[in-house]
Amino acid sequence: MAVRTVGHNQATMNGLREKVLTLDTMNACVKRVEYAVRGPIVLRALELEQELSQGVKKPFTEVIRANIGDAHAMGQKPITFLRQVLALCVHPDLQNSPDFPEDAKRKARSILQACGGHSLGAYSNSSGIQPIREHVAQYIQRRDGGIPADPNNIFLSTGASDAIVTVLKLLVAGEGRCRTGVLIPIPQYPLYSAALAELDAVQVDYYLDEDRAWALDVAELRRALCQARGHCLPRVLCIINPGNPTGQVQTRECIEAVIRFAFEERLFLMADEVYQDNVYAEGSQFHSFKKVLMEMGPPYSTQQELASFHSISKGYMGECGLRGGYMEVVNMDPAVQQQMQKLVSVRLCPPLPGQVALDVVVSPPEPSDPSFAQFQAEKQEVLAQLAAKAKLTEQVFNEAPGIRCNPVQGAMYSFPRIQLPPRAVRRAKELGQAPDMFFCLRLLEETGICVVPGCGFGQREGTYHFRMTILPAAEKLRPLLEKLSQFHAKFTREYS
Repeated sequence: MAVRTVGHNQATMNGLREKVLTLDTMNACVKRVEYAVRGPIVLRALELEQELSQGVKKPFTEVIRANIGDAHAMGQKPITFLRQVLALCVHPDLQNSPDFPEDAKRKARSILQACGGHSLGAYSNSSGIQPIREHVAQYIQRRDGGIPADPNNIFLSTGASDAIVTVLKLLVAGEGRCRTGVLIPIPQYPLYSAALAELDAVQVDYYLDEDRAWALDVAELRRALCQARGHCLPRVLCIINPGNPTGQVQTRECIEAVIRFAFEERLFLMADEVYQDNVYAEGSQFHSFKKVLMEMGPPYSTQQELASFHSISKGYMGECGLRGGYMEVVNMDPAVQQQMQKLVSVRLCPPLPGQVALDVVVSPPEPSDPSFAQFQAEKQEVLAQLAAKAKLTEQVFNEAPGIRCNPVQGAMYSFPRIQLPPRAVRRAKELGQAPDMFFCLRLLEETGICVVPGCGFGQREGTYHFRMTILPAAEKLRPLLEKLSQFHAKFTREYS
């Protein structure tokens, strides 16, 4: 302390002032935040792209960003009708153009009618434009076979991520052994671990079963819960279905078992369902937690608290940059729901372009509309291509010695397990790196392929993985998979 004072006085005498905000004085929770999807691998990929643009010779001609589910960045074309409506809302004078179909013009006029000053430049209500909330409720009701949805329980959001963090803020409380514990799947989407670190909540890991295609087992939930109760107060169970990064799609029986478990153990359920349109495997089907919960009847349907989330960033639309999404809450205490309304109002409102895009997703052209055929054709083409690429990814990886890939039942990623030689593991530790981080960095430097190491998502001790998106264009995907498999063979020989 004395040394620090002397240093401080010396700095003052030299005319310098110590900064108010330093690594020592900043919020310690923020320092614990990690987000592997945009972590050191991606930063190095950006540097390599810069070097290539400056003419620096590399063993590759481009960096292939297979690290993130950014569909349009990987070449997927936008849905025409969605962009037409968005363009008409942003620039209403286009209503006079013959280049836009009448149903797009009609939808744009309807949306603008609900905006302040008939402009997307105005704020909306904090929970979103009311007619769009109503359309979301109607969409949920259609999806769930007629089970009612209340627009007052729908909150539009800046993508699903913003809504997930909002609900976690409501749930995290207490000190010491009474601090809120949140059960999350391992492997997980790093938003969850990052948000829990920032909120200083207790992360409670439950492991998906890799040997059973990443299945969720209630016995494993119970193990994690019982173990956590010794040092925190578990109050929340997070489910990602279809899974990210693991791509599994939960069966109805599994969802029922999870709901019964949450009810018995008094856990608030959070269902991340942003990949609900992305189901590819034969025999797999998306079941929403809301639908299953309601069909289970009382006491579950009347008492189990649930928040479910959806987004325009994934599915067939892939509109990541527009930042649109929603959450629906079920059986939430009305007084708490008012507090949530207050909390979202602090952020003013979700971006209106994202709300417009969401409205197209939940209220698409009807069969009698002029844009219906094209909309359906574009949607089905995207989903069919993703299904083919999911199958191809599994097939090519499983032909490679030392790589094992579970079926990509849904979502947009494969999460293959890789065998790494002991020498490579030792070398990684010497460099202070996780073994699969070491592998992925070498892969990037030698091939230009950017994937995310499994350590960024969590995995069982002694196992190694990477997450790779299946989004690259079909003509690029097979060469990418083969090049990656060949690199793994070379890497294995080098360290054997």
